[in-house]
Amino acid sequence: MHNTQNQIEEGPNYRAMAELRYEVRRFLRFSENAAREAGLEPQQHQLLLALKGLPAGMRPTITVLAERLQIQHHSAVELIDRLASRRLIRRYRSRTDRRQVYVRLTQSGEEVLKKLTLHHLQELKSRGPALVQVLNGLIAIANKSVLPSESTRGETDTTPRPSMTDRKKARS
Repeated sequence: MHNTQNQIEEGPNYRAMAELRYEVRRFLRFSENAAREAGLEPQQHQLLLALKGLPAGMRPTITVLAERLQIQHHSAVELIDRLASRRLIRRYRSRTDRRQVYVRLTQSGEEVLKKLTLHHLQELKSRGPALVQVLNGLIAIANKSVLPSESTRGETDTTPRPSMTDRKKARS
């Protein structure tokens, strides 16, 4: 109890949080530069990756991709337009509901994404251990600490937050 009380009195571990942000930002900067070197804007690379890496059962709609990228629908449309004009992705309509538009990678899109992903895996191989170490340290601190929100509720809230798509559906 004494250890937890000291952590509460000392406050959050700002140095560890800053180190996590630093390591994440280093990887993101690498990713942005790698995308540009491949002739893509970083968000275009992110869309290709989100499309290829969609969880099983998720349909590759513009709305889903916008949610996965945490961008507005019209921004996703613009990204898709640019990638389609470069023949890296292709739009197609649902056979059952012609209003529904899906997106898929073309062979060229697959090749660009594969090359970038292999490059990213090499970077993770070298920098990943530092990121994992910082993250594990922060998780250990968080598990030992009583956070203000936990002390008022009595237990950790594990309820998942609704996605942007879910919130939109609830409004309609």
